[in-house]
Parts: sequence; C-alpha cells; structure tokens
Amino acid sequence: MTAHDLSENEATTLKLSSELTGWLLEEALPVWHKAGVDDSKGECFETIDLDTLEADRIPRRARIVPRQIYSFLEGKNLGWNGPAEQIATGLYKWFLGTYRTGASHFAAAANINAEQVDENFDLYNQAFALFGFAQVAASLPSLRDEATTEARTLLNHLIAEYKHPEGGFQEASPPRAPLCSNPHMHLFEACLAWEQVSDDPIWRELADEIAELALTRFIDPVSGGLREFFDLDWTPMPGDKGRIMEPGHQFEWAWLLAKWGQLRADADALIAARRLYDIGRTFGIDESRGVTFMALNDDFTVNDPVARLWGQTEWIKAAVALAQISTGPERDAYLEDIPLSVHALRVFFEEVPRGLYLDKMAPDGTFKRESAPASTLYHIVCAISELDAFAKSL
Repeated sequence: MTAHDLSENEATTLKLSSELTGWLLEEALPVWHKAGVDDSKGECFETIDLDTLEADRIPRRARIVPRQIYSFLEGKNLGWNGPAEQIATGLYKWFLGTYRTGASHFAAAANINAEQVDENFDLYNQAFALFGFAQVAASLPSLRDEATTEARTLLNHLIAEYKHPEGGFQEASPPRAPLCSNPHMHLFEACLAWEQVSDDPIWRELADEIAELALTRFIDPVSGGLREFFDLDWTPMPGDKGRIMEPGHQFEWAWLLAKWGQLRADADALIAARRLYDIGRTFGIDESRGVTFMALNDDFTVNDPVARLWGQTEWIKAAVALAQISTGPERDAYLEDIPLSVHALRVFFEEVPRGLYLDKMAPDGTFKRESAPASTLYHIVCAISELDAFAKSL
C-alpha cells in the first residue's frame, strides 16, 4: 500500500505515530537518561522535579527498575541512539544486588542509599521483575542465560509459596484478602514477553491460566466489565471495594486479551476484549475533558473522576490492537479513536519541560503540578511502540 492508498484515518495514524515517536526519541528519553539515571552507579530514580529538572532524592520502588529497563531498550528498538544497552545492564545488575531479599522475592522499595526500606512481598513487583528479566533476555545476549535463570527461579518461588489452588496467585502467605486482578495483568504481560524469547512451556501455560482466570473470574459474566478486587475464593470482594472497575484496565486487558486471543485463535477472548473496550470507551471517557478517568462502579457510574496519564496510554494500545484484528466499519471506528486517545495523552505533555509530563488531572481539567514519575514512562513507551508497529503495517 502506498501513501496515496491510505485512508484519511490511516494517514492520521501515521502522522501521529511519527510525532509521538519523535517526542520520545528526541525529548523524553534524553531527559530521563540525563536526570533519571545515574550511569556511574547503574541506578535510576523515582521522579524528576519539573522545576529543577533534577531527580528527587526519595526511595525508589522496585517496579520502576524493570520498567526503565524496558523503556530504554524499547526506545533503542524505536531508534534512540543513546546507550540503552549500557543503561539496561546497569539497572539489571543494580536491581538484583539491591532489591533481592532473603525470602527470595524482590523488596518493594530502596532508599537513596540503595538500602531496602520495604522488604514486603508485593505480587505486582514480582510481575515486573519477570517482565524486566524478559526484556534483558531478549535484548542483551550476554545476560540472556542469567536472566532466564533468574526469571525461572522467581517463578518457582511464586508457585511454591503463593499459588492459589483455583488459579493465579495469592497476595500474601498466609493468604489474605483482597486478591487483585492488576498484578495478574502484568504477570500475563510478562508471560507473553517470555513466550517470545523462551521455549520453556511454563510461560505459555501460565499465560493460558491467567487468561482463563480473567475470562471466568475477573470479568463479570453479565456486564463484561473487569473487576479489581476479590475475596480469597476469587468471588468479588464484599462491599464497595468489590465493585470497582478501572477504565484504564478495561483497555489494558482488552489489549492483552486481543494479543493472546490471536495467538491462541480463541474467539471468546476476542469477544471479551471488544466488550472491555466498549465499556472503557462508553463509560470511562469524560466527555467534557476527553480523557479516561480513574474508576467506575460495577454499574458503570463514576467512582473516581481523577484522570491519570497511564489510562490514556492504555486507550491507545487497545484501540490499536482492536483495529489490527477488525475490518470494515468496525476497524474504522477503532481507527477514529486513535487520534482521540493520542490527544488525551498529549494533554499531559503540555505546560511542562520538554520530554516530561504531568500525571493527574482533576475533574475540572486542572493538573496537580508535581514531579514526573518514572513509572509512567513505561506506559508511554509501550503505547508509542504499539502505535509505531501498527503504523508501519499500514
């Protein structure tokens, strides 16, 4: 297909993809390398101050390290000419040396002196450790075997200590409620990443188990919406907590289930993905602000109207994923949503130094001006990467 054969929606998608990729390569990754990483120590930082353009000297959550490994390595894949492999290697080694606990999981946080300040187990952090190890194995040949061993060792520990008898994992040992869908979403993401670099069947098997858990437990069988919090038997948590459905996660699960559904030729997953998207699109977008807000109740009324940046990136990813597997008017509808979702994201880039972003928009459309969080860069890079791959396929 030549440029002259592209539809207006496709041409718009190409243009927006080029602009976002340019922003990432020319503005965001350079500032996050300069201020967000200490090359001499192989460390990264939690936030960058919008006024001083320097890192805040605060504890670093474990999750940001594998997220930054991904962000720089995927940036290299998209064309960044900075020292991505050097950064990722340093972060990987620092993560192993700083965050590993005597209990065989990875601690939740370390202070500015690289001392563990929260050794507690959090399934979410272990999911990102597995995800980060997959990025290292895929992109750093000299560390592939080591990262593969690290990932399998951690997974074996999770299975031995935290496995839920009905599927998925507990949040603590001994078990305590609530169980959560969100860390399983990132375990799912990690498993799909490992399928690309490993022949070990455990990753495919666990991906299938989590997909089945999502389709049978996380997703409400009547409404098709995906819940966040569950009791110990995977029934919805009692009270208001069990009613919460986050629009950003409707989109994020739609993206993942669309990917998995295609890989496995699973029609039910593709149907569920489309329904999740419809819920996020219909009930999770504030018409006045044009952005995805934080949380719904299970009757799709608004629970939390604050908009976070990451929700906009998941809207982009889901629209792209479903456009890829759709035809005709349905595909056109998803394509028409891509510029809307990109605009929703770019609003968070305004009135801040180049390459940085705001994170929280109040219901009245104003922003809380606070330091830019490193954890959000992963969401942005992933959305730009998905959009870039789709644009190149047009």
